[in-house]
Amino acid sequence: MGCITIPVSVIVTTYNRASFVLEAIQSILSQRYVKPLEIIVVDDGSTDETPMVLAQIREFITYIRKEHRGVSCARNRGIDSSRGEWIAFLDSDDLWLPYKLFRHWQFCLENPNILISQTDEIWLRQGVRLNPKKYHEKPEGYCFERLLERCLISPSAVMIHRSIFERVGVFDERIPACEDYDLWLRIGCRFPIGLIRKKLVVKRGGHPDQLSSNVVALDRFRIFAMVKLFIREELSDSLKEAIFKELSNKCKIYAHGALKRGKEEEYKFFFYLPSMIRYGIIKDEEIVLNKVLLGSRLKSFSSLSEDYSYGSMS
Repeated sequence: MGCITIPVSVIVTTYNRASFVLEAIQSILSQRYVKPLEIIVVDDGSTDETPMVLAQIREFITYIRKEHRGVSCARNRGIDSSRGEWIAFLDSDDLWLPYKLFRHWQFCLENPNILISQTDEIWLRQGVRLNPKKYHEKPEGYCFERLLERCLISPSAVMIHRSIFERVGVFDERIPACEDYDLWLRIGCRFPIGLIRKKLVVKRGGHPDQLSSNVVALDRFRIFAMVKLFIREELSDSLKEAIFKELSNKCKIYAHGALKRGKEEEYKFFFYLPSMIRYGIIKDEEIVLNKVLLGSRLKSFSSLSEDYSYGSMS
């Protein structure tokens, strides 16, 4: 029985993962019953043998090589180059099980009003299977508050209708990590999330080049995502209150870490940041967002402490 081509573009982004990427793409090529419209592989400037490895399967993929600018830029390049009505992603260290695409497409046909959905997944760390905690359980429906707590949508498990990107935008290329968390918040405050309760993706972790292992102070980028959403989007009072609650928690933890490092001005900035956005006393949104992004790399926060008179908000 032949495979039916479905209007799905699969985007694989890779950087120096010659030992993983071929197996990842082969897991797409091995899908049962259906096959994607195209497989777009975006090589984010690899310096290892990745181009040579991918040359073995060039007839099956669209290969894009670009300068190294990070995973968000690579995914966006793939989205811009794609033709499918639907977009799916596969990180180059992950795998799809053989019925992933079929089950996912079946779900999309049965639920035409759901424009973003994901499957469940198997976790491996250095080849050993892990059991997720209860709080890692995948959400479904309108689940914005759960998405605030932690990143509960996996790029390798998700399928997104193109119209969503037209509505909320693509990955924010300013963020070196937590770029998916940022996108899921922008989507989750507007759209319900579908869930296929089958483990159809294998996520392989534990290798040293993973972003979560190499980027310090990840919560700073989650704070950035929440602040940006709060000050730039039209949100209901209940959504704003949910953001404020989670933002306050994360800022308090980050601020006390800054104080332990002797960064008093950074401590003040992050400690009072939730109140600054809640009461609308931010004078320049872009400056504040840049301060959040740079964090401890800034030489001084003194100008902000003068501008916002922290003491008056205590």
